[in-house]
Amino acid sequence: MRVRAGHEHLGLCRRGEWDPDEENSTRLVQRLPDGVTLLPVQTLGELFNLLVRKAGRSPGKARKAILSWQDAFPLIETSAGVMLAAADLATDHQLSIWDSVILSAAAEAGCRLLLSEDLQDGFTWKGVTVYKSICKLKARVALGPA
Repeated sequence: MRVRAGHEHLGLCRRGEWDPDEENSTRLVQRLPDGVTLLPVQTLGELFNLLVRKAGRSPGKARKAILSWQDAFPLIETSAGVMLAAADLATDHQLSIWDSVILSAAAEAGCRLLLSEDLQDGFTWKGVTVYKSICKLKARVALGPA
């Protein structure tokens, strides 16, 4: 089972102030076996913007944060095929193109779970199911593959 985390959850783990979900997010990521958490390149760009625009971090600190995530987890590249599938997904389901790129990249990489606050909880596309809640994902991971 492969898991993909959304930029908002990456930001949650890196915010600097304590948040009840921060501890849960960090623990969940630490408990996952090596190689099961993948990051679409798009999430790093979105995390950079979140840290600079919403969290007020300097671009240098935001760059350092995305480099640490890049070092911690394998990246999923955005290929032409991922972008074309994302355009179909955005058209067919009225999603933003960038959310569609993330979901398409996760599907291309064989992910089964997608942690994202930006997409509808329970939405499934090409075998990838979206989880909004860290608690729901935690329960799913604890249960193992269906």
